[in-house]
Amino acid sequence: MASSWRKVLVLLLTGALIFSVAGCAKEEAEPAESEAEEVADSGILPDKEITGEPIKVALGGIITPKSALSYYNDLLDYVSRKTGRPIELLDEEDYTAINEMMEAREADVGFVCAGPYADAHDTWGMELLCAPQVEGESVYYSYFIVGKDSPAASLDDLKGKAFAFTDPKSNTGKLVPTYHLARQGQTPEGFFSSVVFTGGHDKSIAAVANGEVDGAAVDSLIWEYQNATDPTNTAKTKVIYKAGPFGIPPITVHPDMDAQLKADLRAAFLQMADDPEGQEILKNMNIEMFVEVDDSAYDSVREMTEWLAANPIQ
Repeated sequence: MASSWRKVLVLLLTGALIFSVAGCAKEEAEPAESEAEEVADSGILPDKEITGEPIKVALGGIITPKSALSYYNDLLDYVSRKTGRPIELLDEEDYTAINEMMEAREADVGFVCAGPYADAHDTWGMELLCAPQVEGESVYYSYFIVGKDSPAASLDDLKGKAFAFTDPKSNTGKLVPTYHLARQGQTPEGFFSSVVFTGGHDKSIAAVANGEVDGAAVDSLIWEYQNATDPTNTAKTKVIYKAGPFGIPPITVHPDMDAQLKADLRAAFLQMADDPEGQEILKNMNIEMFVEVDDSAYDSVREMTEWLAANPIQ
């Protein structure tokens, strides 16, 4: 009889042990399930297999200098993996050429300057995809710079001096200083002793730093990026005037781009700040995040263009 009770007791204890182990296993499995749910809810897009036709990206008016091209490659590689499409980089410095490529569908995506965007949007419908945010805002400025030891304290002090523009279609590097001079009844050719186009904001900064010109108008984002990462040239210059703010150089697409591809591209850019890998890429480019912006952000650029057209200097 005692032996029978012992057998029953052993069975009961064994069952309790099995139930306990099963319960522990279930409890240990729960964190893994929660972790998976957390990843799913984070909004971070998974990498996709890269297939299909390449997305052609024209890199023109940009937010960090082309000396940081490796970071743009990192950015585009990231977007490629998130959209599942290969990306072909079209490195083009001429703003007009980029607009023409975009209009002709020779490029699908364009990193463009504010001025060329406003012009292309109004003439054939270039469309905003998103734009960078820096220090809490999606704006930038035109910096008028001179050599560190220059006595010049304003644009007026550069009369009769050599001056550098970037591109004929650049907002901060051409339109803004031209507008400011026109408001005084002056043209760049009549005001400065000579004018050169350097082809890039970083090149204009270097031209001032090396004494090749007396002053220049440059993109504040480029100047600030160089000043934070490698102030070799910016340390030899000083900002004497800050004009703006203006809508920041955006990322754009052709209005006839496939709607799903457009949505996939926008999602890839907008969620970067939530992804540790994306955060690192953005940090290297001195960008906080990409955000959606409204076309009205570029109205101040349009106003300058329209004023100049209505008030030609004789």
